[in-house]
Amino acid sequence: MTPVFGEAVQELRRHSALTQEDLAAKTGLSVRHLRDLEAGRIARPRPATMLLLADAFGLRGVRRDRFLSGTPTPAATSGVPAQLPADGFGFVGRADALARLDGILARAADQPTAMGLAIVSGTAGVGKTALAVHWAHRVAAQFPDGQLYVNLRGFDPGGVPVSPSTALAGFVNALAGPDARPPTALDEQVARYRSLLGGRRVLVVLDNAGDADQVRQLLPGAPGCFVLVTSRDQFLGLVSVNGAHPITLDVMSGADSRELLTRRLGAERVTAEPEAVDAIVSASAGLPLALSVVAARAAIHSGFRLMDLAASLRQVAGRLDAFDGGEPVTDLRLVMSWSYRTLDEPTARLFRLLSVHPGPDFAVAAAASIAGITLAQAHRHLAELTRAHLLTEHRPGRFTYHDLLRAYAAELAAAEDSEASRHAARSRLLDHYLSVAYAADELLYPQRDRLPIDPPGPGVAPVALADRDAATWWFTDEHPVLLSALRLASDHGFDRHTCHLAWAITTYLNQRGYFQDWTSSLRAALSAAVRLADDRAEAYAHGVLGFADIALAQYADAQRHLELAYDRYRRLGDLAGQARVELNLGWIHDRTGHPEQALAHALEALRLHRQAGHVTGQAFALNAVGWSHGQLGDHHAAIESCDQALALFTSVDNVLGQAITWASLGHAHLQLDAFTEAVTCHEHAVRLRREIGHRRLEADALVSLGDAHLAAGDAGPARVAWQQALDILVSLREAGTGAIEAKLAALR
Repeated sequence: MTPVFGEAVQELRRHSALTQEDLAAKTGLSVRHLRDLEAGRIARPRPATMLLLADAFGLRGVRRDRFLSGTPTPAATSGVPAQLPADGFGFVGRADALARLDGILARAADQPTAMGLAIVSGTAGVGKTALAVHWAHRVAAQFPDGQLYVNLRGFDPGGVPVSPSTALAGFVNALAGPDARPPTALDEQVARYRSLLGGRRVLVVLDNAGDADQVRQLLPGAPGCFVLVTSRDQFLGLVSVNGAHPITLDVMSGADSRELLTRRLGAERVTAEPEAVDAIVSASAGLPLALSVVAARAAIHSGFRLMDLAASLRQVAGRLDAFDGGEPVTDLRLVMSWSYRTLDEPTARLFRLLSVHPGPDFAVAAAASIAGITLAQAHRHLAELTRAHLLTEHRPGRFTYHDLLRAYAAELAAAEDSEASRHAARSRLLDHYLSVAYAADELLYPQRDRLPIDPPGPGVAPVALADRDAATWWFTDEHPVLLSALRLASDHGFDRHTCHLAWAITTYLNQRGYFQDWTSSLRAALSAAVRLADDRAEAYAHGVLGFADIALAQYADAQRHLELAYDRYRRLGDLAGQARVELNLGWIHDRTGHPEQALAHALEALRLHRQAGHVTGQAFALNAVGWSHGQLGDHHAAIESCDQALALFTSVDNVLGQAITWASLGHAHLQLDAFTEAVTCHEHAVRLRREIGHRRLEADALVSLGDAHLAAGDAGPARVAWQQALDILVSLREAGTGAIEAKLAALR
């Protein structure tokens, strides 16, 4: 045994980034014993000590055998590479991704015959390399035979990726020493590389890979090695064929983004201007590269207020000029271009035109409509954009991208696509949403009076909705998108689309209790109708706004809108429109405690609807007449009128009308102490309102059902109904829950 053994122990310990105290903890040996061993004062260590040290260093194969024989080759002359770049200062967050990598490494260790392989993919500037290098430094001690690193430049601005042959030559030199002559043929290089890794435990980091062919030749054949790949591509082939573990890196959270700025600029400066920090974080869209460029500017100009930097970002909102760090790897626009240049032209065109979509996400049919292509073509191009991480499929079939990628796509569209082309894309997109929304609205409420629309233009992708449930789910998915589409239509002069989209989403927004969205969309429709000088569209907008204002108890505004609607319907000679206004004027009087006036308006509405031959309108008027009779104390007349209304609603299969009328009948029967009939009527009302998904009306029906149960002496069912009503109103964030809470409290 020679002092070389002690030198080898010392070099292996230092290479593993372990202190003598760390190694003592891993082996159970004392620090003093290790100190004497490394100093050569222990001539012949015990075999048990050597085994403990070999395990602690993770030695395998020939190197383990030589170590245990007492004649190890010092690490400095045995080709132990340490090629990792320096870990970046200020790395923050990514706890989930780091934990997943740790888990993959642990599972790989449980399979001693297998090589571990993980792929970190994500969009430009999201921090893939930073994560890979940081994690590699964290686990370097578990790879005492070295760490190999190469930037494959798969998305390099120069457009010249590193070939597998070049990368292998570098790896062979690192493993075999600078005097080794690597083979020239690729197959021989691969064989030499894998032979050198035999029996070793090496971490291989393949950064910025452009395609799977770059990666496959660089995969070790040796068990115990681990390969970490970063790319903007997801490499589905490596996942399915080579068993790679995929990790998709998303943008940073707001909290992690703030922590990154704190690490770079100091806590004092960040906490002094929290609003400015929030603005910077928002403008940077959660991209570490963008945040780092802004942080660097703030650090260089330490006298600048963060609020001034935030203001400069707002001034260039929608452009990437603020995120140019002065060199290629910190120019966000250039970094994104490395992914864009890999696309074929049809896919690149779709990426550019997607910038006209107002967000927040979109389905395949919307993308197909934007580009005027088939659904199959859209599927293919979206898959390519997702693999390149220029889009994210955040839910099956629904795609999105962060704001800075959207800004980049918009810049490209402005430079490469004419305004006429972008206008046509917007038109097709709005045609798509309008046509599907109209079809969905017809499924939700078939008997509703609608404004006629033109058929969609060429290139608009269809969406087939089978039934009411499918329509409801479509509206649920597209709700925020449709509101954004309304703003897009309004901002770009598509006034007809603005009007019709507002009508198409009215039923859904009303039934689901989205009253703020409902009224804002109707106001946009009214403004568009005024610009169009379209009396019918104006009448419809004023009428529905009046209806919405009554629901929100804003009676003065409702009266004004309804009077304006009536005036336009009268000029048009539209009797059914005038009748609808009469019904809503009667509703105002009913809500404000004037049943005589309510009855008069209901009778006039009935007369006009009969004159117009409008069956559904007659049914609504008959229900209103019956309800008003009940409010005036004539409950038998109320039942008679409501029975007529129910028969008409049933004849035209109007479920909403039936639900409303059953509630009117339940109220009349309850006033006559016909408790069984009242409960039955209100149960019908609850069932039908639940069926159509009108949650606010369902809550009203549940309250009335609870009242009927209590009047019949059944406190238990009353409590259940009232609690269900309260839960609905709370979920809708409705005010006025106090009355129900009082009813429940009285039963305790």
